[in-house]
Amino acid sequence: MAKMKAAVFVEKNRIVLEDKDIPEIGPLDALVRITTTTICGTDVHILRGEYPVAKGLTIGHEPVGVIERLGSQVRGFHEGQRVIAGAITPSGQSYACLCGCGSQDGPDTRHGFRATGGWKFGNTIDGCQAEYVRVPDALANLCPIPDGLSDEEVLMCPDIMSTGFSGAERAEVNIGDSVAVFALGPIGLCAVAGARLKGATTIIGVDTVAARMSVARGLGATHVVDFKHGDVVKQIMDLTDGRGVDVSIEALGTQGTFESALRVLRPGGKLSSLGVYSSDLRIPLDAYAAGLGDLSILSTLCPGGKERMRRLMEVVASGQVDLKPLVTHRFKLDDIEAAYELFASQRDGVMKIAITP
Repeated sequence: MAKMKAAVFVEKNRIVLEDKDIPEIGPLDALVRITTTTICGTDVHILRGEYPVAKGLTIGHEPVGVIERLGSQVRGFHEGQRVIAGAITPSGQSYACLCGCGSQDGPDTRHGFRATGGWKFGNTIDGCQAEYVRVPDALANLCPIPDGLSDEEVLMCPDIMSTGFSGAERAEVNIGDSVAVFALGPIGLCAVAGARLKGATTIIGVDTVAARMSVARGLGATHVVDFKHGDVVKQIMDLTDGRGVDVSIEALGTQGTFESALRVLRPGGKLSSLGVYSSDLRIPLDAYAAGLGDLSILSTLCPGGKERMRRLMEVVASGQVDLKPLVTHRFKLDDIEAAYELFASQRDGVMKIAITP
């Protein structure tokens, strides 16, 4: 059996590079040779043992690559074609998919349904921090990369861009809305861009890292708030003349940012939650107006599937969003352990790391 290099979860605080068999594919699958991938904040949750996965699993869910081999029933693609697949790979056949929730693709509750069932790469099947990855249900999930777009230009599409944009989409941001985005990491920055594309005219980014605040302004933030320079809630209420924002987007996954995002909402506002939480959340009685404030709390797992990927790449190709500044570091797959150490420690101004075999 031919071998490949892959980043494998061994145990808590250990993801290491190992040799594994190149995946076999079935009639509905495709084998993709990875040309570029990256590390996600969710991968760090896995590394730290905060999100459980099986030992020996290949990690990673943001594939950019070239079709190496196609299953016998996959039509409309060819070997050697440049493609991406979303972090979420819905089958298109499950109850969740047919209800329009492809990100929750999986068996029903009688058969052990778990949320995030559509997230398979690096969660329930081997992922793409490797030389090759098996893409399931290839007809539903492979999407050709338009000519003229580089790997790094589309690298955010499988997860980060899709997730960030969905924060604004799920909250139904309207023309003229005010939006606050809590935490300007890669997902928060994409949420800023998504809010601008949806028509928001006041977009307030919350962070303390100057470089991230600068990128946020370039993507459409009209104001940035440094949480180290006073009460964030007060700063945002002052910027909105006491009205609060129409939509707040939580993009970090902590109790503190969740509470602040709730407290800055106008009456009837919407909190769009994108963060991955590693402990139980508490909803403060006063901030939630004892359940009487007409407030909405929404959660989203990034939409996947080939049509979603096509649309996102069209946005990139149009020039309306430039996410290249999010890639701050580059590593070879051979150095994946060093890349994890850098990304997990958030040193050296890291935002996203491009990893190439």
